[in-house]
Amino acid sequence: MKTYQFKWEQAMPVSMETAWSFFSSPLNLAKITPAEMNFTVTSDYSEQTVMYPGMLITYKVSPLMGLKLNWVTEITHVKDKEYFVDEQRFGPYALWHHEHHFKEIDGGVLMTDLLTYAIGYGPIGGFADKLLVAKKVRGIFTYREKAVIELFGPYYKPV
Repeated sequence: MKTYQFKWEQAMPVSMETAWSFFSSPLNLAKITPAEMNFTVTSDYSEQTVMYPGMLITYKVSPLMGLKLNWVTEITHVKDKEYFVDEQRFGPYALWHHEHHFKEIDGGVLMTDLLTYAIGYGPIGGFADKLLVAKKVRGIFTYREKAVIELFGPYYKPV
């Protein structure tokens, strides 16, 4: 099975506490996901839910052409205010391993996403990645970057 890797970095003008609090809440994911994906968390969590290893999160999502899919991810690793990892347990990918890293920098926090995914289906999956999936993944992170700037403001490196 061929795997694909994707890396995205974004600096934010917020404290570590603010960044961690926002991104470690599954309920906030819909706020930074393109509306056309119809992303809905179906797990019964509140804004005060604290992420922990073993936590299962269920979603409904429409990644392509309005097709509604169920998606289940497990939070497999958490190091408070440093990183967390989610892995797909059920959903559209053959493999989904998403690391979220947070590092304090001058004037804010640098968030680094490391995504490893596989589509499966042999050569058809490779064709689908080149034709659709890689562009869709990049588009989701591009959208998220803009949404994060709208939420927290642009990052300007202190002089």
